[in-house]
Amino acid sequence: MHDRAEALATVKQVKHHFLKMICFTSLAFTLLLFSTVQASPVDRMAEALRFETVSFQNAEKINYEAFAGFLAFIEQTYPRVFSVLSVERFSDYSLLLTWRGSQPELAPVLLDAHYDVVPIEQGTLQDWLHPPFAGVVADGYLWGRGALDDKMAVITSLEAVERLLAANYTPARTLYFTMVHDEEIGGHQGAAVVANALHERGVKFAYMVGEGGIVLPDNPMLAGKSMALVGLAEKTYITLHLTATGDGGHSSIPPRNNAAVSLARAVTKIHDNPFPVKLVEPVTDMLRVMGPEVGGLSGWLMRNQWLGASPIAHQMARDRTNNALVRSTSAVTMLDSGVKENVVPQQAHAVVNMRLLPGDNVDDVVASVVELIDDANIVVKLDSWGQSPPVADINGEGYARISEAAAQVFPESLIVPGMLTATTDTRHYQIVADEVYRFRAYRVSMSDSRSIHATNERLATDSLLRAIDFTEQLVLAIAKP
Repeated sequence: MHDRAEALATVKQVKHHFLKMICFTSLAFTLLLFSTVQASPVDRMAEALRFETVSFQNAEKINYEAFAGFLAFIEQTYPRVFSVLSVERFSDYSLLLTWRGSQPELAPVLLDAHYDVVPIEQGTLQDWLHPPFAGVVADGYLWGRGALDDKMAVITSLEAVERLLAANYTPARTLYFTMVHDEEIGGHQGAAVVANALHERGVKFAYMVGEGGIVLPDNPMLAGKSMALVGLAEKTYITLHLTATGDGGHSSIPPRNNAAVSLARAVTKIHDNPFPVKLVEPVTDMLRVMGPEVGGLSGWLMRNQWLGASPIAHQMARDRTNNALVRSTSAVTMLDSGVKENVVPQQAHAVVNMRLLPGDNVDDVVASVVELIDDANIVVKLDSWGQSPPVADINGEGYARISEAAAQVFPESLIVPGMLTATTDTRHYQIVADEVYRFRAYRVSMSDSRSIHATNERLATDSLLRAIDFTEQLVLAIAKP
């Protein structure tokens, strides 16, 4: 009887400890769940901005610990995504996530984003209203480098997929998500490596959605109406390195052939002689869609470009933003000359960054610049990122699915085809995607949009929340048969 009583007591004690353990585990899980629920998408985006994932041209300056920290953060923050989707790493810091569809015979779709950001320009830190990597939420905005370009896209994708997984959603079509780490310096270790791996596996996308168009509530071309710009193309990126040579010596006996002066003349010629204005696809498509909304003579000219192309293009060229839509552009960005104030330099260097319209040939552009400079003492060398992808099909499935999602989340906006005047790493994906569409679902004013790569980069908090809703609707739209 004593042994039996002892055994019963032991069983009772074990049962008590087991129940305590279950209660403790349940409490811990509840607390974890509660803390996760309490943290909002805005909080998570703010945390993402605190990682200084800066891509420097000089790779030795890159702090890859910040990149590793960011990847650890998103893996911990979005547990469903990283447990259900297949996750692969390339070049240590770029991710490829694969969400297998229930109908593998359907061609997959790629959604691309990057989380690296550009540096803060030296001498401008004091001009920021909030520190660029503090992740401050104030005055209805998220402040920080990467808020618009392009951590928002990474976070909205993860938020949307996490939400859909919580609802037990399974896509019919297989979806791929890339989150790469070096877009700002060319994408050679990120997008290029991922694209080549997919190409070797024989993956071919129906289309891809990358970085580009936005929702503009105050574009001057469409007064009083918001527009959702879906990019069908982007400009080609090239850089010219100009080196001038001349006679050096003491500044008290200045030579006529001064390298710095020759270089100054050359860059002034480039600046003062912009490329001609012209309308090309997809800007022509954009104007045709906008014409009925604009109305009047301007609207008629937009719809009848056989007559209106020239006046419309020249009118657009008067606005800084729209100017980039109607001509290839050049910008003198770097100058270097001299070692001492009383020494005439024998060499002077300049860097001119150019963005070419679809259809403009790189070699022809370089030849025209050399002819314009017309100076045998100046050598021009080309650094090209390669030709950008061709203009995507406005009648394609990708444009239709993006438009479908945009119409649900931004019903007040006119959906318009457009062109990204900057350049992304989408050119690397041409081997796996014939059609490249560009859209970022943040609603941002013209003035706020100019903070991209500039001081006080910021994203409205309500814009972030709508972008998450859009991304969810986009996934639902593109994932169906």
